[in-house]
Amino acid sequence: MCGGTVLKDKYGKEIEDILSRYPVKRSALIPLLYVAQRDQGYVTESAMQEIAALLRLTPPQVYETITFYTMFNLKPVGRFHLQVCKSLMCALVGSDTVLEWINAKLGIAPGETTADGLFSLSVVECLAACGTGPMMMINDDYYEQLTKDKLDRILSDLRSTGTSSLKTGPFMWPEPTPAERAREA
Repeated sequence: MCGGTVLKDKYGKEIEDILSRYPVKRSALIPLLYVAQRDQGYVTESAMQEIAALLRLTPPQVYETITFYTMFNLKPVGRFHLQVCKSLMCALVGSDTVLEWINAKLGIAPGETTADGLFSLSVVECLAACGTGPMMMINDDYYEQLTKDKLDRILSDLRSTGTSSLKTGPFMWPEPTPAERAREA
């Protein structure tokens, strides 16, 4: 669908607002990719072509940006996108174990989605929570200092209510005081 205007037709005002913030059009690439991903849950080829045309870039220039950043998806992901940090700090405190727990609980490995389309699993590099690993990000929420019990509860909460009170941030450092924890409960 080269030359299409699906995003422009659907999100014209938002796209104009984004473009107005950047004197150099190319600088609007990442915000526009967020719009495209929000629309379909991933960045489609037609969205890449439309964004390229809007910014006077080539589709490969848009594609190379998408593939550089782990926050963008090139294929559909589940309703809950589990992204387990695999940086050295998280690896040292058990990120491989977290992946094993997820595989045992959901039956998926990195790059896979559950048959019901609810959960997808990816491994990513540093999510900037080095002091609170092992950790993962689910959609836009952080879950830190993971244990098997915490993971089981998070997945159960997401399956039943669509959210979990165990989300921590981003950033749980410094750790909340007992009084802060009581207020949050």
